[in-house]
Amino acid sequence: MKDKGLRGKFIVIDGPDGAGKSTQREMLARRLKDYGLAVVTCRDPGGTEIGDRIRSVLLDHDLSVMDVHCEALLFMASRAQLVGEVIRPAIKACKTVVCDRFVSSTCAYQGAAGFDPQRVIELAKFAIDDCWPDLTILLDVDADAGLDRVGRRPANAGRNRKKEQGQSTLAFEKGSAIPDAMEARSLEFHRRVRQLFREIHDYYPTPVVSVDASASADDVHRGVVEAIDRAFE
Repeated sequence: MKDKGLRGKFIVIDGPDGAGKSTQREMLARRLKDYGLAVVTCRDPGGTEIGDRIRSVLLDHDLSVMDVHCEALLFMASRAQLVGEVIRPAIKACKTVVCDRFVSSTCAYQGAAGFDPQRVIELAKFAIDDCWPDLTILLDVDADAGLDRVGRRPANAGRNRKKEQGQSTLAFEKGSAIPDAMEARSLEFHRRVRQLFREIHDYYPTPVVSVDASASADDVHRGVVEAIDRAFE
């Protein structure tokens, strides 16, 4: 991996639940820092005080009554704040930004919920202006395997709910992993998400490459590094 072409670059690690995005983001960030690069890591939604509040609304509560248009707009609102407060300033300072999820996730997840992915792109053009990733790396993993990795029990998805202070929040059996509102959706939903991620190359405005995420973390990391080498050679 060459460091000279990565200063001021914006790289996104994305993919289905259980693909290992956070792990690969941190592994990549450590590698880039070893090359002497100044690196900023972030996550989407969230990454700012305002964004984290929006993230809580989106992921900590039952979204079954939320209109998909509202859902998409909330993700974009968090993203707009992240770009303005974190990503754009870092790029201007010639730091390398590595982000866990971005617009590509909204194309897949809200697309699977019924929002036209092409309209997601149009909405993003307003929310983030010209701050698109230089490269998006999609970690591809089978939906069943990914949900198994995060400890989600598909048969329990959406079954256990509780009411708290007027909001419907997610609750799960004692001892089980606690999925967020996206993970808690049906297996068929997650299979559709994976398919939409695989189709994103056809219309996304900046380069997207896929890396097989079914192997060990070290093997996946090697695939990520190879993808970056090819993109910035």
